[in-house]
Amino acid sequence: MIFAHVTTPLLGIVSATAIGRLGDATALAAVALGAVVIDVLFWAFAFLRMGTIGLTAQAVGRADEVEKRAVIARALLLAVALGLALILLQKPLLFLFFTAMGASPAVTAAADTYVSIRLWSAPAVFVNFAVLGWLIGQARTVTGLVLQIVINVANMALTVVFVSVLGLGITGAATANALAEWGGAAVGMVVVLSSLGWRFAVPWRVVLDRARILRTIAINRDIMIRTALLVGSFAFFTRQGAVGGDTVLAANAILMNFVGVVAFFLDGFATSAEQLGGQAVGARDEKAFRRAVFLSSLWAIVFGTLASAVFFTAGGQAIDLVSTSEAVRAEARRFLPYMALTPFTGVMAFLLDGVFIGATWSVAMRNCMLAATATFIAAWWLLSAYGNDGLWIAYLIMQAVRGLYLGLVMPGLMRATFR
Repeated sequence: MIFAHVTTPLLGIVSATAIGRLGDATALAAVALGAVVIDVLFWAFAFLRMGTIGLTAQAVGRADEVEKRAVIARALLLAVALGLALILLQKPLLFLFFTAMGASPAVTAAADTYVSIRLWSAPAVFVNFAVLGWLIGQARTVTGLVLQIVINVANMALTVVFVSVLGLGITGAATANALAEWGGAAVGMVVVLSSLGWRFAVPWRVVLDRARILRTIAINRDIMIRTALLVGSFAFFTRQGAVGGDTVLAANAILMNFVGVVAFFLDGFATSAEQLGGQAVGARDEKAFRRAVFLSSLWAIVFGTLASAVFFTAGGQAIDLVSTSEAVRAEARRFLPYMALTPFTGVMAFLLDGVFIGATWSVAMRNCMLAATATFIAAWWLLSAYGNDGLWIAYLIMQAVRGLYLGLVMPGLMRATFR
């Protein structure tokens, strides 16, 4: 799952590099701004993956084949409906987002073009969320890996062709993303249907069972709020960078792409905790649950520490690879030490998110994210006089307290679940 997850932020780095090597800070800033808006709009619906993982894993733990099939049917119906709704609402949503971001007119206009194209892939993106969640919930991580690689490698290749070869710039980068997502959705549906013998074989009364739908909605609602707060924090971070000018915005974008690599890398361990923990909850096996949490935490801490060391030693070379602008390079190097600390300070936040998703402790996860977001805003306000330095310090504090808050509430949740 590390390999499956890490191709997603690598895609962001390929897009940033293809645009960044044009030497235009405005274009790179526009892609960064547009990517944040897309992250807010798409990842706010990541509950389609997270909720599906927990519900599927628990059905597997109970050996409930009918519910396992019903989970993916509900998730796919919801994915298509939400994707179409997002397309219909794109104009007012984009107006609100870009007004709030406060970037320069040139950056805003280019970012609007980028986002408008990518939003046409919303139904495909959400179907991919649902399919990947269903596969992970069954511990079919090799299939999930192949599916993610198909989407992201196709995306990277199309980005290079459209931007670097054909010279289509931001339009080419956005089109490459959209085409790859639709191709991935088609492959994903073939995987799901072939796994089910080319038919769902579950009655509609089970798929549309009121109690199960209400539980699904409740879990997804809480995960959506949590994800919206998390992505909203990133958007706030980007917005404050935009206030500092296009060069600061572009530098922060490069560093946040590196943070994305780390986040998705550590999500491999979180995914293990989601699947193994979810099965243990479904089987009511506390010993297996504790072992899954312990081993996932141990390996995540080891790799998080190593990742910090790598960025401290080699982050400068990575910055030079992504951008040819000397001003952007210098600004990114100035703030690199903060970025290098994120794997170490945020490792338990990533890991425990996975534990809570697998156990479907969505209410507690939502509440902890609310507290962490409030801490982030308070820290930024206290440190705002220090500009971008204060912003990065506030971000590091948020990552650390996310893990702290989740760790504090977990013992009580375990007692309620298993005893």
